[in-house]
Parts: sequence; structure tokens; C-alpha cells
Amino acid sequence: MKNVGLLAIVALLSSILTVGVFKIFDGPDKIIIREPIRSYKASMEENLFSGIKQRAYIAASPNDFTAAARAAIPSVVYIRTVHKNKRGYWEYNTTASSGSGVIVSPNGYIVTNHHVVDNGAEIHITLDDKREFEAVLIGSDPSTDIALLKIESDDLPFMDFGNSDSLMIGEWVMAIGNPFRLESTVTAGIVSAKSRNISILENEASVESFIQTDAVVNQGNSGGALVNTNGELVGINAAIITQSGKYEGYSFAIPSNLAQKVIADLREYGEVRRGLLGVVIKNMTDELAKRLALDEVRGVYIDYVNPNSAAKKAGLQEGDVIVGINQTNTNTFPQLQEMVARFRPGDRLEVEYIREATAHTTDVVLQQKIIRRLNPTMVELGFELKDLSEPEIEKYGEGGAKVNSIYKDSKIMDTNMQLDFIITSVNGTKVNDVDETLEAITSIDEDIIELGGFYPQFEGEYFYAFRQYDDLEK
Repeated sequence: MKNVGLLAIVALLSSILTVGVFKIFDGPDKIIIREPIRSYKASMEENLFSGIKQRAYIAASPNDFTAAARAAIPSVVYIRTVHKNKRGYWEYNTTASSGSGVIVSPNGYIVTNHHVVDNGAEIHITLDDKREFEAVLIGSDPSTDIALLKIESDDLPFMDFGNSDSLMIGEWVMAIGNPFRLESTVTAGIVSAKSRNISILENEASVESFIQTDAVVNQGNSGGALVNTNGELVGINAAIITQSGKYEGYSFAIPSNLAQKVIADLREYGEVRRGLLGVVIKNMTDELAKRLALDEVRGVYIDYVNPNSAAKKAGLQEGDVIVGINQTNTNTFPQLQEMVARFRPGDRLEVEYIREATAHTTDVVLQQKIIRRLNPTMVELGFELKDLSEPEIEKYGEGGAKVNSIYKDSKIMDTNMQLDFIITSVNGTKVNDVDETLEAITSIDEDIIELGGFYPQFEGEYFYAFRQYDDLEK
């Protein structure tokens, strides 16, 4: 019995000693960690990111849109445009379309898209506080898809312009508009790309340098605001790319810096005063850069310099590569196009270019861009024509009128005529330019008009005929 008791005591002491030694080496059961996350991150930065330069810019703040939405929503309006189709003194088929707009001054100036108010007989505005006004169209520019409206009111909420040049790819932005007549709808996304050309503006002088985002935009958002997290207007929502007719992840906005210039022109002159550089340009390619012995693929290649143009007077030549304007890089055709479009005739630009692998700088004074006013005959038939250039006349051996655009559901569209068709005859009469073509069409008393000509890329002569008079008019 004594032996059993002695063994029990020895076993107990042994267990106590074993546990004590284990505790000494193992430490306490509960460990409170206070700093290891910071140390671990520092270690990761040292090991994984050493040598990587951290960004120097400050992202837009705050990091949510609550304050921006609260400030910006009252400045976004609902636009209802009434279209009244007329024939003579009769009105028929009255239709309406809707969109959005942004108040940009306390005394009632509103910016929207040209296509929202185009051909509108009446433009009705509904503010966020439900007040209604009838707007006056101050001016509209189809080449940038910007229009300026005015309502009679004071002390209106308005939105400040932001600097669209400072937008960074990946930065958060917010779209505000009235999709499907759902007023004051807010969606958010990031800047997906900049200086994007999607060939949506059917105009010879069109300027496309869109901000691409993945903020949800649908019908009715056109003309609405693209806003950064500071609540500043950085773009005017204008278009989407879609195969279904609904949003599919690609929306496009006109940069605010370009919109501001257009608005200023429309407000001051009622039209856009655009300076002309006077060059034909194309984007650089790797093959072209190697041929020019350039170290990198950048800039915009000058393919042709118009005689007596601003570029010619400044010493620019074919084969030069424009890499910057006013110390801002121009690496693509849309970037260069947008930069030039921000200035007026007479403005002086500092152009940086490369010639024979050597950097140069020259000052260019922009000239007045001559825009041909659309002849009523062009509008009625449904196309826009332009004269051939001297190099084209020399190349083709004859003059003519080139088809620059064709209107949807027009007489010309019904003939299946295609863009770039060069008209050289009207009902067998030779024509050498736009004026002769239009004069020939309007002077013919016959019902059937036949336009003859050729396509630069195809052989042979083509003819397209249409009826000059509708049944109701004949």
C-alpha cells in the first residue's frame, strides 16, 4: 500500500515538472498580437516591391460618391424634345425624344448632346426639384455632339467643371442622368480608357476623343453628367457600344475640357470657331517607327501638308511625327484632334515634332476652318458632298463631288450608294465640283435623277437613280 502511494506521489510530481518545463518553452496559451501585420507588410514591400516607384499623384477623394451625388444631382435635368415634321404648311407625325442635360451656370445655361435636341421644335426642361421650363437653343455643334440651351431662371444649382486631362485610367467616376425616364439615376464605374475614337459622329469635321467608362449608361443618359468623386463635371455622357440596344459595359463621354471650349464658342458666337492645323495625319505603327529610325512607337505621323496651311507656314513637312502640343503628349490621332479642337483661329500652339530622328519645336498659328454650309438640296436628298482636293484631282485625272456622309432613311440611302463615291455626272452632264453637281440637280425638270461616277477603290463606272419628286409633291 505504501509502495502504491509512493508511486502516485512520484507520478504527480513528474507530471507537474513536465508541464512546467513545457510551459517554459511553449509560452502562454493566449498570445496577443499587436504589431505583426505592420511588420509583415513592411517586409513584403521590401522583398516584393523594392525598386518599384510608387505613384506620385493623389487620387480623387473622398473614396465614395455620397457627397458628390448630393452636390451634383440637383444640377442634372431631364430634357424632352418635341419633333414636329412638316410638309409645307401642314404638320404631321409629331414625336418626342428624351435625354439629360447639366446646368453649368446659375443663370440657366444647360449643356447636353446635339443629338438629344437635334431638329427639336420644342425643348422642355424638368429640374430635379420638379420645376419645368421651356428652353431656347443657343447653339449646337454636331462635330462634337454638344449643344447649349438656356432657360430663364436665376440662382440655379450648377456643376463646376473638372479637368478631364487629369483623369486616370482606373479612377472612379459616376454617371448621372435619366435612363428610360428614371429621373436622377446614379451609376458608378471606372475610367476604362481615354482618347477613344468609335467613329460614331457622321460629320466631316467630327472630333472624337471619348472617355470610355464602365459606368452603366442607357437611353436617356445622353447629355448627362460624368462626375468624379469630388463632384466635378469631367465629361458629358454621349454614347454606348452595344449589339443588343442595351448597356453592355462600354459607355463614352465627351471630355469636359473639350466641352468647355465648345460651350464658350456657342455662347459667344452661336457656332463653333475651330482652328485648322492643315495636315492629314495617321497613327504611328511599329513598322513605321522602325522605318523612321525612332526609338519608340509614339506620336502622330504627318501624311500630307495642305499648301498655304498653318502647318506649312510653320515649317512642318510630310514625314514629320508630331509628339506633343503645348507640352502635352499626342500619341494618337484622337489626342491630337482633341488638343487642336480646344483652340480658336489665331491661337498659337507650340508643336513638338520629330524629323529624321531629331526633335524639333515650332510655333503654329491656327487658321480659320472653313465649313461648308449644307445646301438645302443636300439635306433633302440626304447626303453631304465635298470637293476633291488638288492631289485627288491629279490622281484621278478629273474633278467631281465626293460623298462624305449619307443620311439614314434618305433618298440617297435608298439607292444603295456608298461613302466615298465620286459624282462626275448628273443625267449625263459632266460636273467637276459640289457647286456644279447641286446646280445640275436643281436645274433638271425631270422626275428621275441619275448620278454617275466611280469609287476610288473599284474599277468601272457606277450609276444611281432616284425620283426627284414624291407622289404627294408631284
